[in-house]
Amino acid sequence: MDKRQITLKDIAKELGLSPSTVSRALRNHPAISKETKGLVQNYALKHKYKPNTLALQLRTNRNNTIGVIVPEIVHYFFSTVLAGIQEEAEKGNYNLIICHSNENYEREVKSVETLLDARVCGILASQSKTTEEFSHFQDIVDNDVHLVFFDRICTGINTDKVVIDDYAGAYHAVEYLINSGCKQVAFLGSNPHLPIANNRRMGYEDALRKHNIPINKALMQVCDTVELAREIVPSMLKADTAPDAFFCINDEVAAHCLQIIKSTGFRVPQDISVCGFTNSDITEVTDPTLTSVDQHGFEMGKTAARLLINRIEGKEVKKGIVSKVIKTDLVVRNSTR
Repeated sequence: MDKRQITLKDIAKELGLSPSTVSRALRNHPAISKETKGLVQNYALKHKYKPNTLALQLRTNRNNTIGVIVPEIVHYFFSTVLAGIQEEAEKGNYNLIICHSNENYEREVKSVETLLDARVCGILASQSKTTEEFSHFQDIVDNDVHLVFFDRICTGINTDKVVIDDYAGAYHAVEYLINSGCKQVAFLGSNPHLPIANNRRMGYEDALRKHNIPINKALMQVCDTVELAREIVPSMLKADTAPDAFFCINDEVAAHCLQIIKSTGFRVPQDISVCGFTNSDITEVTDPTLTSVDQHGFEMGKTAARLLINRIEGKEVKKGIVSKVIKTDLVVRNSTR
């Protein structure tokens, strides 16, 4: 049995009509009689006809597809960003092609090539943490395809961006830890070439400076994965000047940091406080529940998608770079004093 999808030409042949008449009937064109419209539409419904969206876009010279490149899909923050992007795209009747770089530079380059080959009308991108060369992103701009970076941005590409106020989020979180009595606040950060990592580090350092606490490089480590946390946190706890608080680059690291601290015999938060960054679902199921900085990923996704759509449709006419900043909130739970 032939399982292939029927085409517009198949309908025309079966009903003894021209393909153009079938096409017009399916679009409810006023030049087609009510009887013919009913005949065609009922047949299309019965045989589950689906229009060829790509072919239609090529004929009309209008592509309603937006490409999205994310480093991770299962990550809570990026999944909420994608939800925001999808909601805004659906409002504007845009389709999405989502590419997952898996924090891999080569896959990211291939994703750009795939989206350009698909003739998308715009791309939303958050770079992988292994990316240090950006010519593939410049290719997007050079091909006159609209590009908006979100969260992890490339400062060398002259295009729009939507970012979290990482500096303020880190600053207020660390100041809260200091005001609660912590004096040896450790910072578990990320790769220093990422702007978000540097902004959070600067927020951390400035909060210490404000309260006249010396910056101790031994308390600052690149530790942005669970595997690194299992290696680094125990050694920090054994140091002569052990931390009395950990400010972590993300909630996954913070949750495992909390677990390691407890397994070593320390109490959280009585002995050591722990604060994460994202405000993901995991914050409610740790013991104790985890204080975290809310990044408002859904809002970021909506904002980035709307900015891109406005560029595509000519509603955003500002010359040069448009930068939008999403404010953060500290959500205090039981892992801090």
